[in-house]
Amino acid sequence: MHRSTLLHLRLPFSFFLLPVFLFSCAVSAPALMPFPAVIAFIAWHVFVYPASNGYNSYFDKDKGAIGGLEKPPPVSCELYITALLFDAVGVALGALVSWQFALALLVYGLVSKAYSHPRVRLKKYPIVSLLTVGIFQGFFVFISSAQVLTGKGWAELMTAQWLIPAALSCLMLIGSYPMTQIYQHEEDARRGDQTISLLLGIRGTFIYTMLVFTIATLCFIGYFRQYFSLVVAIGFVAALSPVLLFFLWWMRQSFASPARADFKNTMRLNLLSAICLNGFYLVLWAMQ
Repeated sequence: MHRSTLLHLRLPFSFFLLPVFLFSCAVSAPALMPFPAVIAFIAWHVFVYPASNGYNSYFDKDKGAIGGLEKPPPVSCELYITALLFDAVGVALGALVSWQFALALLVYGLVSKAYSHPRVRLKKYPIVSLLTVGIFQGFFVFISSAQVLTGKGWAELMTAQWLIPAALSCLMLIGSYPMTQIYQHEEDARRGDQTISLLLGIRGTFIYTMLVFTIATLCFIGYFRQYFSLVVAIGFVAALSPVLLFFLWWMRQSFASPARADFKNTMRLNLLSAICLNGFYLVLWAMQ
């Protein structure tokens, strides 16, 4: 495997996507089975997510910074083949624990390809792409992970106990996703991709994220009070406070100078958010 292919798989970027899986682990903790948990983690974060990254990179052929990669090298056919192989390995791993999980991984892979492939390219439609990311990286990943972690049937997961946290995961991603596009306006416009952030503009993206994030936080507080405890709800707010402070500081800087809405600050926000959420969900999981 060439270095450029490995870089475009963006394996470290999986850390930013880990909170949904850890949230599912924390909610599933009383009935969680260790072997399926390990397999599910490897399938999602070592193979399926990197496959999606590589596939997206192959068709985007970005010249500017992309998520987790400030200076992307040129892509090659090897990247395309590797992305497909990673997807296949992920599905095969899923089949070791259940056919339902293997099917979920396959569906996720197909949707991620529809997101990037030029014949469909959901990415160029602002609302469709936003909902696709929110539903599949949030709701779908949470529910399909819970299914394999607990061994429950899909019908057993169609209750408030599971649907509410899955919906909250979706809402959080719907709020945060436009921020990951805020530095790519020129690149997206060049390709003809009308992303939600490009549609909203820099100021609009910050305001939109602030509003949805506020709604999501209030919903999470209500959920944790109802299903866990007031202490957990307070802990959630405390865990996210560094993210909020950085966001408000960055918003003020970007309103004064739009050039500050750049790759480095976006990655700082993503990293801080991932550290805080992953840490909180790990503690919550350990408490069960």
